[in-house]
Parts: sequence; structure tokens; C-alpha cells
Amino acid sequence: MLGDRRIVRVQGDDTAGLYRRTDDADAESRPGGHREEPVPEAYSWCNLTSGNSSRALWLLLLPFMVVNLAHWMRPAPAGRRPGLDRAHDLLVRLLALSLTVLLVSAACEVALDLVAWQCAGTPRCVAGQSWLGFAGADGGWWRVPGRRLALASLVPLLLVVLLWWLSRRTWTAYEAQRPPLPAPARGGGGRSAEGETDAEGTAGGEGTAGAEEAGAGAVPALSLPGFWYGRRLVARLRAAHTAAGFLTVAVALLLPALRYDRGAPGRQAAAAADWALLALVVLTGLAVVAVVNRRGRSESVPDEGVDRLAVRALPGWALALALAAACWTAAGREEWVSAGRLPGGDVFTVLTVLQGALVAALGLVAHRMHRMHRTRRVDRVHRAVGDPGLHAAPAPPPGGGGAAEAGGTDETAGTDEATRTDEAAGTDGTAGTAGAGRPVLRGMGGPAVAMLACGLGGVLSGGLAQRIADWLDRGTDPGDPGGLLQGPPVLLSWQASVLPPLLAVVLALCVAGLVRLVGRTGELAEEVRAGLSAEEEQSARTRQIAGATARAELTDSAPALVAGIALSALVLGAFAVAGAAATGRVPGDAARGAAPAVEWTAGAAQSLGSWLMGAGVIAIVALGRRAYRDHAARRTVGILWDVGTFWPRAAHPFAPPCYAERAVPDLTWRMSTWTGRTGGRLVLSGHSQGSVLAAAAVWQLPPGARRNVALLTYGSPLERLYGRWFPAYLGPDALAGLHRQLSTWRNLWRRTDPIGGPVHVAAPGGEPVDAPPLEDPASYGRTVRHPLPAPVLGHFEYQADPAFGTERARLLKRLGAARRDGPHRDGPGRAGPRRDGPGRGTVPGQGVPGRSSG
Repeated sequence: MLGDRRIVRVQGDDTAGLYRRTDDADAESRPGGHREEPVPEAYSWCNLTSGNSSRALWLLLLPFMVVNLAHWMRPAPAGRRPGLDRAHDLLVRLLALSLTVLLVSAACEVALDLVAWQCAGTPRCVAGQSWLGFAGADGGWWRVPGRRLALASLVPLLLVVLLWWLSRRTWTAYEAQRPPLPAPARGGGGRSAEGETDAEGTAGGEGTAGAEEAGAGAVPALSLPGFWYGRRLVARLRAAHTAAGFLTVAVALLLPALRYDRGAPGRQAAAAADWALLALVVLTGLAVVAVVNRRGRSESVPDEGVDRLAVRALPGWALALALAAACWTAAGREEWVSAGRLPGGDVFTVLTVLQGALVAALGLVAHRMHRMHRTRRVDRVHRAVGDPGLHAAPAPPPGGGGAAEAGGTDETAGTDEATRTDEAAGTDGTAGTAGAGRPVLRGMGGPAVAMLACGLGGVLSGGLAQRIADWLDRGTDPGDPGGLLQGPPVLLSWQASVLPPLLAVVLALCVAGLVRLVGRTGELAEEVRAGLSAEEEQSARTRQIAGATARAELTDSAPALVAGIALSALVLGAFAVAGAAATGRVPGDAARGAAPAVEWTAGAAQSLGSWLMGAGVIAIVALGRRAYRDHAARRTVGILWDVGTFWPRAAHPFAPPCYAERAVPDLTWRMSTWTGRTGGRLVLSGHSQGSVLAAAAVWQLPPGARRNVALLTYGSPLERLYGRWFPAYLGPDALAGLHRQLSTWRNLWRRTDPIGGPVHVAAPGGEPVDAPPLEDPASYGRTVRHPLPAPVLGHFEYQADPAFGTERARLLKRLGAARRDGPHRDGPGRAGPRRDGPGRGTVPGQGVPGRSSG
């Protein structure tokens, strides 16, 4: 990206750092040598998502990451709506908590039920598993089921401890990065400390207030000082989820003991003790829910508060209850014999019904929020039409945008990932894509993605149980008559049986997309031919260009695919619950005696679904293992994390960490200190995911530093993906606000780019932010300038296009003009003398390159 193999790190560490060409390492001390061109500087952040080999194992935390995304997909704000915002946050956090309980329940199902209860209690099963011989029911100290259960409970307990350790380890590395602002008053919890006032107003309140205010003309949420500093919330949620995991293990131990004590003569006192322990577990569970519901994110200022009671006492007390339950279950009960399935399997039914209800409630809340926002926008349009001054303003071109003063990040493919700042200028241009400015699924993107998270959690937990049961039962379908084991709970088999129909729906949607792609390719081919003569036209070349453009447009069909999968998963999940409740048997067994076609279909669906569930788990583990060893595969996983872990962990503390909580403060600190120290001009350029980091960093800049920064984005998903899926934070109002706060901003894009696109920021009376779409390929056929066939670049190699250098130079020139026209502020919030160029001992420009998520 720097165009030179000789580079040196000037700031940062092995995880993320700033790099320059070796010749530019001390550029600030030699201002006379950089009068004609900017000094490029790269911010490399690739190791935040794909550097460490252990991060490949984050694939197993995929459901947690997806539900965390659902938190940020709230519809765009519509004035003050604290009740709806709080309800939205609470519902997502409860869904996240249910996923933790589901994961630990799956571990309990495997370790306690399938291994310690069913297999260890069946001599034929133990005979085929030599490693389990010591725990067989034919004799020995371990023949008592309670002791085997207590020993097996170490597996889920260690799993919970591992999740707690991973979350805390990443919390100290990511969430602890402070923004470049004065430290707030201690103990204020983010509510009483004073922060810097922006030109648009001040941000107040906590939780989701920033999102509300963004739509009301105040500071956008991403500009709030505490937005990228979520250490307090993550610590509290980590304690709550850890406690929930321990309590799940305690319940899995106490329910079998309670059933035995209630049925055995002379065990009334033991049964009373069981009830007492269960009551303590339930009360602690209510405390966990209260901690999750207590408060949301504090974003108005960095929140340094510590919830000591919740963070320290709650997990410790829950672990004590789990250990007490293990000791109590292992004590006595010499006549206890394990038979059938372990009591407590109904937890999967309860969790499935609860998750469905929470998703439905979340959908109702999101629908209400979207209707409020749409009504507000309609009212705003009506007021604008009724205002002669507004009505007379020239309409912006389709997809047009304005200029602004800011900073950004840059990404390139095939090289180490980094972020780039340079000098640039803009050109006129307009752009337009389908659905611009409209949230996906009419505001229902969050509920749909939350449903996907629940489905992924069900597949991982059910697939793990199905594969282990199949392995222990030596090939027999779990739950079938004649097998060694009764297998996992009936609901898991029903859920496996609806997986083939779900995949059939996905296949049908993909076929529909393919048909649309073929038709659209034909339409675009006619457009290409329209600008060519019969002698120039080459059918293969025309199809190549039209196909690349049509494939790029498929990105805008992703919401339909997500909606189809989510709705099908909800309906088929309800069918699975109803079937399990009505029959109490696995599908293949329940269909015996029915019509031959029905019986065959049920058996085939059960067998195929069980295999698919297990194969899905194995595939994820295999990919994680390969990524652990292979850097290229690890980078592929890192690309997925680029999008999934951009947002802070506001819903699930065990989700992979938010790299932006390290990257955004890094960039903001660098821009603030460099512009304040040197008074130089800075163009922050960002490609792909780097452009999102760029916008986030610019939003965090104080006005004094922002005045010296210009923003150049290219291949940017700011509007096309983030603006539509996360409208409350990067929707049209937020991007328009960013444009107003900047002196200059330019966006480059191509029609063949499947990720990037125009930002659609209106600029009445001024130059739009979006340039006209870049030509791709650069030439249709062979020309004097392109004697060889030009490739279709799509999402990559924007910097190779001459428009990039032209725009960069114009941005720098415009920055200089803007500085001469207005007062200069020396650094963050401090007035100082204006220093306008190399003649005053400054470097004329600074650059920071980025990484590619393509």
C-alpha cells in the first residue's frame, strides 16, 4: 500500500501499528523535503481480526457474534423513544443470555446425559468405550449415577470458565482503550462528567440516548466520547452470563437428584434440601436477569464505573451453588440406577419457545420503531414542501453528496491490511443504487438476524449432541428403537428433521437469485452494446462486463435471503416444537404405521438432518483447525470478523471482541496529536471496511483536529451495507451529519463492486460526495493507452485508477483553502497560531493506509 518494500513501524505494536516508508520515518524533522507531495502513513490492523492463531476458534462463537449484531440493527431514531429503545435492548440481551444457557445446556446434555447417565449406565455401551470402563454401572465406586454426574459436570463448568477467561482476556486488550479526551470525573458512571461540546450540540443521557439524539439533530451516536469504551457494560454482562452458565450446570445436577429423592422412600429430608438448593438457584437466576436488565451502554462520556458486586460476587456465588449441587448429587443414593434420559431435557423446549417469543416481541418493537421513524420523515418532507425556501432549493442529483472535513481509513487486497491518509481532492459525480436510504426489511433486520443467531445456536448445540449420540450408539440414529441409547431429547431430533426443508428453502432462494442474475446480465449486456458499434462489440467481453455488474448487484438481494431463512426457521422451529410435544417420540418412530411415503420421508429427514447437523459442527471445527495452522485460511476468517466484530459487545460478552474499540482510538489519537503538534493537513483514505473505521474515527475527532482532516473513501460499504442494516448509527441522517461536520469528503465507487457503493449524501448547491462511477474495466477493448485487455477490478485496486490520485490531490488543495478561510485551532480544543505549510516547519500532508475485507 505504501508503494515501497522498505517500511518501518513508527507507532504501535505487533497487534496494530503505524508504518511509513523508511525514507519518511522522520519526515516531521525535515519539512523542507516534503513540499511537493504528502507523506503516506499506513495503519495496519490486520492482527486485530486474523493475526493470532487462536482467533480461528472464534468460529465456535458465531451465534454470539450474530446476536450482538442484532443489537445494533435497531431502526433509525424518531425523536425521544426511551421506552422502545430500552425494550429493544432488553429483548436482545435476553436472547443473548438464552444462547449462553443453550450452549451450556448442550454441554450438559453431552457430558451428563449421553455419557455419564445413558452410556455409563448401559453395559453394552461401556463395552464399546474402553475409556469409560471405570464409570460403568456394573460395580465400583463410580457405579452410583450421582457420582458420575458430579464428575461429568466438570466439562460444562470448565467450558464456562474458558468463556469467562476469553472474554476477560480480550476485554483488557480491546475495551480498555480510551478515546483522546480528558478523563471524566470518577464515579460518575458516565452521567455527571463533562465532555467536549460539538458544533451540533451536546450528547446527554446513557444507554441508547445517542441514537435518539442523532435523529433529533444532536450529536450522532458514533461521535459520543464513550461509544467505543464499553468496558463497564462488558464486565457486567460477562459476570451475568458466567453466572448463568454455572446455574445451568447446577440445575442439570439437581433435577435428577430431586426426581430420585421424591420417589425413594425415606428421602423426604433430602428432597427438601433439593428444593432449597433449587430455590437458591432460581433466586440467583432472577438476580442474573436483573443485572442484564439493569442498565445499557453509557455513551455520553467514557464510563469508568465498576459494578463490583455484580462483577465479583455474582459469578462466585453461582459457582459455589454449582459446586454445592455437584457435591450434594454425589452424596449417598447408593440404590440409584440410571435409566432412560436424564431429567431436565425439557430445558431445550423451554429455551426454543422462549427464543421464539423474544424474537416475536423484538419484531413488534422494531416494527413500531420503524413506523415512528417513517412517520417522522414524512412529516419532515411535508414541512419542507410547505416551506418556500426549502422548496426552492435545487434537488440533489441521485445519490449525490456533499464535501466535508474529516479523516478515514484505507484498505487494499493482497497486502497487509492498513489504513491510509493522504492528500486528495474531489470531482463531481452522482450515484444511485436500489434501496438507497431505506433500512432493510422495513426495519425488521434486527429480528431477522436475531432469529438466525438462534438458529445457529440450535444447529451447533443440536449437532454436537446428535454427533456424540451417534458415536456412542455406534451408527444407530439417536432415539431409534433398538439402539443402545435413547439419545438426546426428542426436540433435538425434530429440529434436525426440519433442517433439510430449511436447506431446500435456501436452495430455492439461491435458484431464484441465479435466475434473476441471468436475466439481469442480459439486460446489462444490452446496455453495454448500446454504446458500441457493431464492429467494436465482442460478445464474450460484453458478457464479462455485464456479468460482473449483475453479480455486484446481488449484494442488494441479501435482505431477501436473510428474511426467507429467518421466517422459514421460525415456522419450522415452531413445527418441531409442536411435533415433539404432540408425539413425545423422534420423527422416524412417530411416523411408523403412517402412509409409506410419510414414514419414509420422516425417517429420511431425521437421518439426513442428524447427519447435516453433525456435519455442520465438524465443518466449523475443521475450518477453525485449518485456520489455526494456515495463515491464508485465518485471513479468510478474519474477513468475516471485519464486519461481525466491528460493533462493541453490547449484547453478548462472549462474542468475539470488537476490534474497533482498539482501532478507532488509535486512529483518533494519531490524528488529534499529529494535527495539533504539526498543524499539517491530513487526508484519511479508507477502502472497504477501512472506510467504516475512517468515518468512526473522524466522528470522534474534536472540531479543532477535524478542521485539518479530509476524508477519501473508496469501495465503501458505508451506505450500501452499514447504512441499510444499521440505520440508527450509519443511516442517511448520520451520514449527512458527518458530511456537515467536514470541510471535504469524496467517495469513489464502481458499478462492478459487490461491496462498495455510493454514500448517497445530498449536497444541494454543492459538489456531491459521490464521484461518478469509475470505469471498470478501464477500456472495453485494446486502445493506445491500454494495448492489453483491461481486467474487471470490482472491489479491488482503486488506488491504481488515475481518479484516486486526482481526487487525493484536490482534497489536499481544498483543505488548504479551507484553512486559509477560517481560524485554526491548535489541537483538540486549544486555540493556536495558524501554521499553513512547509515554510512554517510542518509536513504538508499525512497519510494513513488500511486493510481489505474483500
